[in-house]
Amino acid sequence: MPVKHTMAALLLTSFSTLALGAAPAQAAGGSLVINGTEHRDPRGCYDTDRWPLVVDNRTDGPVHVFSDPGCTGRYVTTVDPGERKVDEHGQSVHVA
Repeated sequence: MPVKHTMAALLLTSFSTLALGAAPAQAAGGSLVINGTEHRDPRGCYDTDRWPLVVDNRTDGPVHVFSDPGCTGRYVTTVDPGERKVDEHGQSVHVA
């Protein structure tokens, strides 16, 4: 195959992968316990106004803790599946 055609095919394949590769957000399987409140098959962002923040990740994916409500501000830590963490600086949790 000529180089011109090979490059065109590669670019088309790459563009198709980028355009179609972004799947909609799926709920994590399992449950996420934040300060004693269980969220089954969680997705998105969860705020809390209680300190310290206690996250018990019983899902199949990581969750991320942020310093401000709405999963904004500074990234604080990641809580991997099966982990439980206590954090004094977290105010919201995002399910990846």
